[in-house]
Amino acid sequence: MGTAAEPITIGEHHVPVPGGSVFVREWTPPNVVDGASPVVLLHDSLGSVELWREFPERLARAVRRPVIAYDRLGFGQSSARHDPPSMRFIDEEAERYFPAVRQALGFTDFSLFGHSVGGGMSLVIAALMPESCRHVVSESAQSFLEPHTLDGIRAAKVQFDNPAHFAKLTRFHGEKAQWVLDAWTDTWMSPAFTDWTLDPYLSRVRCPTLVIHGDADEFGSVEFPRRIARGVQGVSQLEIIDGCGHVPHREQPDRIISLVADFLENRVPGAV
Repeated sequence: MGTAAEPITIGEHHVPVPGGSVFVREWTPPNVVDGASPVVLLHDSLGSVELWREFPERLARAVRRPVIAYDRLGFGQSSARHDPPSMRFIDEEAERYFPAVRQALGFTDFSLFGHSVGGGMSLVIAALMPESCRHVVSESAQSFLEPHTLDGIRAAKVQFDNPAHFAKLTRFHGEKAQWVLDAWTDTWMSPAFTDWTLDPYLSRVRCPTLVIHGDADEFGSVEFPRRIARGVQGVSQLEIIDGCGHVPHREQPDRIISLVADFLENRVPGAV
């Protein structure tokens, strides 16, 4: 395993996707395991590459694999979007945008780490690309819509009425910040989204799946990860993190990195 003193290669670029281009950052450790597939990070509803902070570099060193993160279209340093997302935006990330990123970067096999809605997107990608997805780590993912989720979103929306709080969102998304906030709150609170669920996809996920969730998550109960772990067809590992909220990789990074490293290295005989 690499040490902090060893250099890590960081690359940045924009790649074309339908409707614009997305910003990508890649972390490549100096001692990559031969033939190891990259780990692709998918961010949450207000997230961006920058908001992963030091986690991707630490993860790359721990698992000895390239780690890739990208700003979804409309977020961070990617092209702006002006129309609201459709009610199928989770499916569309798996159907349209992730494949375009994959093609542009030229990788075939991959593992996924998705946080919050990015966890749901990761599971849909795994369901649609079973021949190429080697592992999924689903962190704080919603698997259906429950009152606790909507309560958390309403509370967050009130917080963002405070200009100082909204300024933090602007720091990462610039002029796109209001679109990012509306895309989250308006979509999830729409009556048309009430019946959304991951259930149609879970039974199609055949790769090993690590399901992580904090027992104090502000946006969803532990029924979310339990439903995911029960529903996938591959080997599943359920980890409920005590005393942890919605962002385990930030709140308990050592624990999460250790779990992911062990999962990728030891859980799956013959995995790449």
